[in-house]
Amino acid sequence: MINFHILTIFRKIFSEYFVEGVIGKAKNKGLINIHTYDLRDYTEDKHKSVDDYVYGGGSMIFKPEPIFNAIEYLLKNQIPEKNNKAIILLTPQGKTLNHNLAKEISKFEDIILICGRYEGVDERVRENLVTHEISLGDYVLTGGELPSMVLIDVVSRLIPGVVGSQNSVDEDSFASGLIEHPQYTRPSLFRDWKVPEVLLSGNHREILKWRRQESLRKTFNRRPELLDLIELSDEDILFIDKLKSEGNF
Repeated sequence: MINFHILTIFRKIFSEYFVEGVIGKAKNKGLINIHTYDLRDYTEDKHKSVDDYVYGGGSMIFKPEPIFNAIEYLLKNQIPEKNNKAIILLTPQGKTLNHNLAKEISKFEDIILICGRYEGVDERVRENLVTHEISLGDYVLTGGELPSMVLIDVVSRLIPGVVGSQNSVDEDSFASGLIEHPQYTRPSLFRDWKVPEVLLSGNHREILKWRRQESLRKTFNRRPELLDLIELSDEDILFIDKLKSEGNF
């Protein structure tokens, strides 16, 4: 089981998403726990200020005190010392979230997520508290709440029992390093578009071969850099060479 601890100034954002769908069911099964904490409850002034102006001129950023106070409270009162834990800052400056990073994060028992706002957080939080900095991509959102929900969703799917079929997780795009092969369902003929014959053949060996080759084809067309990151068989290499020579991608 993984315990997610979300530090935010907008707790209501999370009130709907985590009660529905796969994540809601995972919570009900006791496979994950999700707790939210209002950073304003850990401030040190009567105005409950979580932000202040940047020294030297600039916009508002989160002050260090509420974040340190909140996390120190969690480590003392909510998270057993023996537990394997991560303290994650959601930030555009972080490492881009991908399947391998999600697998790494899924090994922790307690995950604290700091949802930044304004123009970021005091650098002392990064230097002295955070264990991981994670980004969804090279763009800026208004806060870390959406990225934290995405991270929880991605990581939770890797926990056995959260998704109904473990095979569907193992075959997801990027789980093998490749983009997932095309998928079809009934009817086999729709508006003159037919499902590939091999998928109707019942020949499981040929179906597996077709799926592998179509994954290679999609990856070659859309994310060719991924092919340099995985081990390819001789058969894979021959198929990619064939794609290159035919120019029929």
